[in-house]
Amino acid sequence: QVELTESGGGLVQAGESLKLACAASRTPFRHMAWFRQAPGEEREFVAAITWNGGSTFYGDSVKERFTISKVNAKNTGYLQMDNLKPEDTAVYYCAASHGVLSTIRTQRSYNYWGQGTQVTVSS
Repeated sequence: QVELTESGGGLVQAGESLKLACAASRTPFRHMAWFRQAPGEEREFVAAITWNGGSTFYGDSVKERFTISKVNAKNTGYLQMDNLKPEDTAVYYCAASHGVLSTIRTQRSYNYWGQGTQVTVSS
């Protein structure tokens, strides 16, 4: 079993930045990703990174504003969120997967999930 613990959420104004962190208890997985869910909406893919190679993938709504990264020595992944918009308001979840690369954007391929952290962007 892998435990994922998110941190770094909060309340910011539009245009500001936040950096989320996801600490893993251990790292037997292939990918780490961030998903988000706004009230009344389905969970949405935000970004993912391959844990060994470091290849990155982004959802269309966050490209060029968000950056996913990792520090293997710390078993921790990060999501740097710049130029935040009110529509980025959601609960952000960290997830980790044993799946193949073709499923990296698919939430049902993820085996482990964090508890979520709230990000609120005011206009």
